[in-house]
Amino acid sequence: MSKAVQTVLADALRLEPDARAEVAAELLASLDGPADPDAEAAWDAEIDRRVEAIDAGAIRLESWADVKRRIERDVLGR
Repeated sequence: MSKAVQTVLADALRLEPDARAEVAAELLASLDGPADPDAEAAWDAEIDRRVEAIDAGAIRLESWADVKRRIERDVLGR
């Protein structure tokens, strides 16, 4: 880590937690590249498709308790 990076990091770590979170979010966003102009429309279409599938009874819904138990078992090994 260069001296400049160490200095910036030290300064950032002295900020209040909310300000550190804001700086972190901005730094991460700067790595993403340009936004996809079609992304919002694509997500809207996907949400509509999923809602229609739920309304039509085409997908089986699970309770959060069941999903949480499955995650704990299959992913966390509990």
